[in-house]
Amino acid sequence: MHTLNLGILAHVDAGKTSLTERLLHTAGVIDEIGSVDDGSTQTDSLALERQRGITIKSAVVSFAVDDTTVNLIDTPGHPDFIAEVERVLSVLDGAVLVISAVEGVQAQTRVLMRTLRRLRIPTLIFVNKVDRGGARGEAVLRSIAEKLTPAVVAMGSVDGPGGRDARCTAYTGADTGFTDRLTELLADHDDALLDAYVENAAPLPYGRLRQELAAQTGRALVHPVYFGSAITGVGVDALIGGVRELLPASGGDPGGPVSGTVFKVERGQGGERTAYVRMFSGTLRIRDRLPFGRGDGRAEGKVTGISVFDRGSAVRRAEVGAGRIAKLRGLDGIRVGDPVGAPDRAAPSRSFAPPTLESVVVPCPPASRGELHFALAQLAEQDPLINLRQDDVRKEVSVSLYGEVQKEVIQATLADGFGIGVTFRETKTICLERPNGSGAAYEIIDQNGNPFLATIGLRVDPAPVGSGIAYRLAVELGSMPFSLMRAVEETVTETLRQGIHGWQVTDCVVTMTHSGYWSPLSTAGDFRNLTPLVLMSALKQAGTTVHEPTHRFRLEFPADLLGPLLPVLAHLGAVPGTPAVHGSACVLEGGIPAARVHELQQQLPALTRGEGVLESEFDSYRAVVGTPPDRPRTDRDPLNRKEYLLRTVRRVV
Repeated sequence: MHTLNLGILAHVDAGKTSLTERLLHTAGVIDEIGSVDDGSTQTDSLALERQRGITIKSAVVSFAVDDTTVNLIDTPGHPDFIAEVERVLSVLDGAVLVISAVEGVQAQTRVLMRTLRRLRIPTLIFVNKVDRGGARGEAVLRSIAEKLTPAVVAMGSVDGPGGRDARCTAYTGADTGFTDRLTELLADHDDALLDAYVENAAPLPYGRLRQELAAQTGRALVHPVYFGSAITGVGVDALIGGVRELLPASGGDPGGPVSGTVFKVERGQGGERTAYVRMFSGTLRIRDRLPFGRGDGRAEGKVTGISVFDRGSAVRRAEVGAGRIAKLRGLDGIRVGDPVGAPDRAAPSRSFAPPTLESVVVPCPPASRGELHFALAQLAEQDPLINLRQDDVRKEVSVSLYGEVQKEVIQATLADGFGIGVTFRETKTICLERPNGSGAAYEIIDQNGNPFLATIGLRVDPAPVGSGIAYRLAVELGSMPFSLMRAVEETVTETLRQGIHGWQVTDCVVTMTHSGYWSPLSTAGDFRNLTPLVLMSALKQAGTTVHEPTHRFRLEFPADLLGPLLPVLAHLGAVPGTPAVHGSACVLEGGIPAARVHELQQQLPALTRGEGVLESEFDSYRAVVGTPPDRPRTDRDPLNRKEYLLRTVRRVV
């Protein structure tokens, strides 16, 4: 049996979960199709998923197609849970992108397709809901070619769209219009095929076209488009045939070194962790010792249980080999994103923007603060991007967010899973700081009021946008014991989480210029305590600029409303481009601060007579105009030497 790990992705409400149910029913895994509205589907198992009718956590089910076992991963469609989608992308062999025939290409659809193409994940497109009123077959196909990619070809036609009797007819080699379109599309990516197409007077053999279609789909060069309805089942057989024929099965050597990636972590009723792992190489057996994690956080545990997915459920097995997805038990401390086995796979790059919002979580009653931190730490194991930020000064904890719906999910999870009631403070935008120039500072042992047995000099220099933080040495590596060197480097990273204005500092190079210690009196604690004072002195000299997240927006509205709309956009801090007028419609693109997107969405209906359509997505960080926002500090404030020393050594030197 071959294995195919298949992701189902879409904008919210396009019908992903309904399609998953239909695929399982068609494959004979379930006898009755569940309903998203009734909360009876196989993959939406959380109570909140059933209440809201949306997918929040990715879920894995499986079914068989001929000699292929398909592990199907249903992912969230709401943009607040894009991190869950990102974790799944790293384990996929192929994907089905679902688009509603009624709503067409939407904002999240475009984000997902761009990412799938960038990662070169073989992708089929399924235009769902052809039976719904307002379904548009050809119009949606044109929109896909215009907004997503021109490298698409319809694999069939829709008869009677917009009604329950809608039917889908698959094209065959006898359809000359289809074979001509297919030949032209494939020839764009294959010179040999182009030469044969130009030189031969007769059409190319249909078998060769299908073979080339599978090859180019497998390389993510072209994207076949299927039409159908998950509710009625129309067109689903053709889609299943396309999955079997056109998407590549998993690779990997079962006899090679064990290597895999954790894309999901759950906790059982007893608190034990279960890790969902995609195996890329090797064979893992129960009772094997398995290393996992990265760098200094690398650990090892004994596998006490293995389950693989088979015909809709997880089945216990004694081993799991390359290409499969397994649930592993016994690995205490394992986290989402951890590599397992041989650490030869590069750390995955970010596919989507990080969260740009944050909010303080307030326990009810306040006395449950300790229980809240424990519960949030467990949630962070499952979703590291919520990024707990502990404020020991104010005894508060905040979480990073993608949106307001995520607040509701965290609130419900804490109440249902841990019995903790919480509220949230006002949501605020997460900014960052970048150095304006270079700055340097140093402190010498036993000089100028330095109370620590450490000599440290640091220089801060700006670095290219997107480069992050780099640490370098301008002193001899052997000038101090390694433990003291390491203490400085680790503290530099920790200290830069709060810059001059309290935001994370990034895109800089920190260089150690001075070092010294007294043996055997100096300790790592001396260097950890002195580093923040030196680093923040250097950073103050360099100066920083606060940057706020901005979204790229696309606004479609009646052209006669352009004049009244422009002042509103200017008031919101938006920077529009040149408007494009097409008849009575106008399209305007530009940038807008992320913090003002929600405000624009609220005002849009009144501004555009209810006809405006807004699409937005994270674009970049840009310098704040005017007074930069400050974020309350959560540390001992090394910007204030007197206060810092009082808190650190209980005296001022």
